[in-house]
Amino acid sequence: MESRVAVLSIIVENEDAVSELNELLHRFGKYIIGRMGIPYRQKDMNIICVAIDAPNDEINSLTGALGRIDGISAKATYSKA
Repeated sequence: MESRVAVLSIIVENEDAVSELNELLHRFGKYIIGRMGIPYRQKDMNIICVAIDAPNDEINSLTGALGRIDGISAKATYSKA
């Protein structure tokens, strides 16, 4: 199956959701190229960017699962190729 490169933008507003978020990212770890987390203390949230190279179905699955976690928002931006 052909893979695509995407960047997942994740905003964490519920600190209690972090362990579930990390568990999910660990499950998809074989596709993750890199990850950057930024704590934004003034707004009491965390911003995470994840670069991923995976089949389209896997990217959609991860993004959907992240969005179903209470207190987490996630969007994916895909490469053209």
